Amino acid sequence: MFSKLDQVESRYEEVNMALQRPDVASDQKQYRALMKELSDLEKIVVLYRDFKKKTVNLKDSKELLTAESDAEMKEMIREEIKELEEALPNLEHQLKIALIPKDPNDDKNILLEIRAGAGGDEASLFADELFRAYAKYASDQGWKAELMSYTDGNVGGAKEVIAMISGDAVFSKMKFESGVHRVQRVPKTEAAGRIHTSTVTVAVIPEAEVNEVKIDMKDITIDVMRASGAGGQSVNRTESAVRLHHNPTGILVHCQEGKSQLANKERAFQILATKLQQLEDEKARQAASDARLDQIGTGDRSERIRTYNFPQTRITDHRIGLTIHQLDQVMGGQMEYLIDPLIAHFQAEALKKQSTNSY
Repeated sequence: MFSKLDQVESRYEEVNMALQRPDVASDQKQYRALMKELSDLEKIVVLYRDFKKKTVNLKDSKELLTAESDAEMKEMIREEIKELEEALPNLEHQLKIALIPKDPNDDKNILLEIRAGAGGDEASLFADELFRAYAKYASDQGWKAELMSYTDGNVGGAKEVIAMISGDAVFSKMKFESGVHRVQRVPKTEAAGRIHTSTVTVAVIPEAEVNEVKIDMKDITIDVMRASGAGGQSVNRTESAVRLHHNPTGILVHCQEGKSQLANKERAFQILATKLQQLEDEKARQAASDARLDQIGTGDRSERIRTYNFPQTRITDHRIGLTIHQLDQVMGGQMEYLIDPLIAHFQAEALKKQSTNSY
């Protein structure tokens, strides 16, 4: 592990020096790429240098302890040794995690899609509640959740919600949410008090920039129309809603939440680019089946990942066998009750694989 860390530290210095060269500073693409690499390497290097410093301090303190005769000083040194011996294993664990190969999408923003599944109106109500929980979690993380499209349910709630969530390393946390979410509760309209089961599907797609994906305008049919739903007097008076049809793939994108046709058009193309990139990624995963098995959450919508049992205030994540009883807190936006254990679990799994490698 430590030879690998020495290589990371050496590369960090190389990148630092390269960024000071005039030819690199004048090349915006190269400069941005190196700045991104420097930022990623710096997180590891800071930890490693702290680890090395504390290791040297521990060695020096132990040598000092054997040479010191003053009782009071010896006690102070023992206390320092104790603190260092407690800190070093934690730092070493953090370094092991930092060396886990990074998902290239981890730093990306996401397109979040929530759709009502089985269960009719109850599924639509839960789809809306789940979206609000994610939006609150995003806000607490300092992220921005921007609604792209919202299709009302028959008696409230949402048949479909599409939102863009942007911020620091959004995909790294939200990627665990893809799949089928099952809810069990008594609907308000159920006179007999029977528990109903319904489902919603969640898709978390790493954002793709429009200029990263080749889109031939000849393949696009663009329709503009009046937006529907609540939104003030202007909603039904102006043709601000935009629908894109990508003819080769059949992908339909509808965007109406923006205040202008231009804003909705830009957002629609952003969504289309992300969905087209997702198609390419899926093709690549299918072509490399071994890599697919290593994916953290395949996003397969037939996969039931979680059950929300309202009568028992219980949530179970079936992938890792986690059961918690903080349902109210989770639905209030405290998704860390679920996301943090998932991150810890998959990091532990990755560390097991990593332990078989030599650095």
